[in-house]
Amino acid sequence: MAHRHGDDTAYLSGRLTFNPLPHIDLWGTILLPVLCRLLNAPLIGWAKPVPVNPNRLHHPRSDMVRVALIGPVSNLSLALMAAILYRLTVMAHLFPADFELTLMRVLFFTVQLNLSLAFFNLIPVHPLDGSQVVSGLLPYRWLAQYERHAPYGFYIILILLYTNALGVLVGVPVQMSALLLVRMGLLG
Repeated sequence: MAHRHGDDTAYLSGRLTFNPLPHIDLWGTILLPVLCRLLNAPLIGWAKPVPVNPNRLHHPRSDMVRVALIGPVSNLSLALMAAILYRLTVMAHLFPADFELTLMRVLFFTVQLNLSLAFFNLIPVHPLDGSQVVSGLLPYRWLAQYERHAPYGFYIILILLYTNALGVLVGVPVQMSALLLVRMGLLG
């Protein structure tokens, strides 16, 4: 999305690729998830952020909103596609029962995971995409005050995680979205 709107930073740095290797962050992709697993803590992690230079965008504020929204929109699209495949698997009966059940579980997990990622990333706390959306939509007079939280964003996310507020902020929209998919006849 950034490339489409004038910023070729990610392209020039070799980050416009489906190859996962350039996106691995030693701490966020490997060490922290292993540590969480060893400590039986909630599993958290991240990849390297894709570099974006807002100054290279045609319309920096509105284009950054588009850039920030593309990740969550992609997650919602993947969840919808997995739900459709789930429904087709239920209807078609093309596979042996054991394989079909396993496929349905994988697709259901894919729906849950992508809904969770979409709503988590929409939380308006830096460095999540939601903070870029809010920054692009706020009136200029409120922007500086809002962006003062940026250095503390990671700590805010940890507080939300350990007080279970994160579970509510993400869990409720995920449950409501899953219920909508059930009502649409795609899940369940």
